[in-house]
Amino acid sequence: MTQKPKVFTMSFAKVYACLVAKAERKGRTQVEVDSIIHWLTGYDPKSLQGLVTKGTDYETFFTEAPRLNPARSLIKGSICGIRVEDIEDPTMREIRYLDKLIDELAKGKSLTTIMRKAE
Repeated sequence: MTQKPKVFTMSFAKVYACLVAKAERKGRTQVEVDSIIHWLTGYDPKSLQGLVTKGTDYETFFTEAPRLNPARSLIKGSICGIRVEDIEDPTMREIRYLDKLIDELAKGKSLTTIMRKAE
């Protein structure tokens, strides 16, 4: 039996705090992080806070997302040396999509650019 990657069992609260801290270190805001998460998953700020309070794990955060954005397949590029479009495990791919979007935010890209639109 294959063991799940450790990131799947991490609490969303811990990961969320890291995502916000990364953005804030680069002069971006929690509101911008929340906007990206909303675009990607459909969670609004109130539901995000509920997930933090409830202690939801990171895998469940993605598997129970209200509305995964179909345009997320337009997210391309490398994160941690791995091309996101080549990741086979669907949950890991979702995790890396969010990582990639937060990286783009931290690098100064606009929200309009980050939140890709389907052609």
